[in-house]
Amino acid sequence: MQTGRASKTALRVAIRRAAHQLMENPRVLDDPIAVPLVGSAFPRDLERASHKVARDFRAFMAARSRYTEDRLAEAVAAGIRQYVVLGAGLDTFAYRNPFPELRVFEVDFPATQEWKRAMLAEAGIPLPDSLTFVPLDFEHRTLAEGLAEAGFRAEVPAFFGWLGVIPYLTLPAFRATLGAIASLPAGTAVSFDYALAPETLSAVGRTAFDALAGRVAAAGEPFQLFFTPETMAAELEAAGFRRFEQLDSDHLNERYFKGRADGLKLSPVKLGMLVTAWV
Repeated sequence: MQTGRASKTALRVAIRRAAHQLMENPRVLDDPIAVPLVGSAFPRDLERASHKVARDFRAFMAARSRYTEDRLAEAVAAGIRQYVVLGAGLDTFAYRNPFPELRVFEVDFPATQEWKRAMLAEAGIPLPDSLTFVPLDFEHRTLAEGLAEAGFRAEVPAFFGWLGVIPYLTLPAFRATLGAIASLPAGTAVSFDYALAPETLSAVGRTAFDALAGRVAAAGEPFQLFFTPETMAAELEAAGFRRFEQLDSDHLNERYFKGRADGLKLSPVKLGMLVTAWV
């Protein structure tokens, strides 16, 4: 996204997450904050996101958040007490955080955070004491500098969530952030998603990708960065991560959509992957 402007794609993600709460039962991601945050202000968008043709997007948005939060829960059980949400947008975890001992840092552009705080206030959603906003313009401060100013403890491990961001980055920006996370103490981990290189997609997948890429470009937030599982593995190894896992749609369907009566699952169009990497 552009510096100084709230993210349009963050709003679209939040609307799809809210639509999942209304349309699917059982929910892959149970998020009681999602609908109050966006429902009253965007009824037409919410109705469109609830349509059957939008179901695959709803499923993926729910699955990637659920996956990240499942990995976070494991990290908290292992002793992690810091959670950093990179490119937080309208993420709602901090407002339904079930871990009293977990401190949450939301990192995003100042304009996006101002917009989010206005939406939270309008919806009557209180800011928890465990939450710290980290307004960060990457042109002027590094991630490490921004977190340090916010009270993040770099001498102890942390967990990072980095969803819906990487396709919009340049390769140097991706590597800089990945390297900053990998430099933290052992036990630190990050979960994120990335877009598969368009040339590796099937004909159906390429059609779906082109349509999506056209929409985000029209919103002023074009896709820039793509990987294959092999090139992503090389990036993680070069950054210094000790181990990692990569999950595609088949793995996510097995984990989160198996045996559903409504048939909800991710389509065979494999546009993206989910990753967790551990320091």
